Amino acid sequence: MSVLSFSGIVFVVSAVAGLLGSLTGLGGGVVITPVLTLLLGVDLHYAMGASLVSVIATSSGAAAAYVREGYSNIRVGMFLEIATTLGAVAGAHLMAVIPPSGLSFIFGAVLVYSAWLMLRQGTSRVDAPHDPLADRLVLNGEYPGPEGTIHYCVRRVKAGFSLMFGAGLISGLLGIGSGAMKVIAMDEIMRIPFKVSTTTSNFMIGVTAAASAGIYLSRGYIAPPLVMPVMLGVLGGSLAGARRLPGASTRPLQLLFAAVVGLLAIEMIIRGIRGSF
Repeated sequence: MSVLSFSGIVFVVSAVAGLLGSLTGLGGGVVITPVLTLLLGVDLHYAMGASLVSVIATSSGAAAAYVREGYSNIRVGMFLEIATTLGAVAGAHLMAVIPPSGLSFIFGAVLVYSAWLMLRQGTSRVDAPHDPLADRLVLNGEYPGPEGTIHYCVRRVKAGFSLMFGAGLISGLLGIGSGAMKVIAMDEIMRIPFKVSTTTSNFMIGVTAAASAGIYLSRGYIAPPLVMPVMLGVLGGSLAGARRLPGASTRPLQLLFAAVVGLLAIEMIIRGIRGSF
């Protein structure tokens, strides 16, 4: 395969991943890394390095639009970023000591758990009690709905903050924005509406990825010829997704999320067990 053909394929794949990442809060990297390694034969570490840069591109492309439209909760995002950035730096250092087969297995396991939690979104649940800490930190917010402004209250702030350290750790370890874990923590634990969770996740993932990207760069895992088509494709896809989200239905996005990451997770786990990376 010629360099031009390879770059074109990477660009198309990245655009689709960016669209999906923008709509679901994944950040695109959770799709790009398995596709680059499983379908295109890219070394896992270089795929994760390109994924990190794509995550920053996704956040830059979609976050501004979401903030302008009133979906992202900036105060929640900045508060939770304290935990995710610390976790991301720790995860990036761990990445260097864990073999590729181990990283692949961990990647697959995280995706399986994320897909399972997202499938549960349709089940009934008892709402958490009011959290005074959310009032003190002014985290409660509102977002535009089809019939006017919708107000919501943030719950279980401490639990959500703790989980965000784990999300940052996974981000640095696997070279993803860990948007899946951020969305789950905000939607499932903190009871933030799904569209607000995904848009706030997009706002956060760029900072999380930037915290660990420097470590990947210092270890030589960010290759410009691979990063360029990935970054351009994800940026275009994320901007397209930002325009589609306001009219999108929540449940189909959740099902799409679960289907895509579930299929990729199975293959990543199999590769990790076989040690074929």
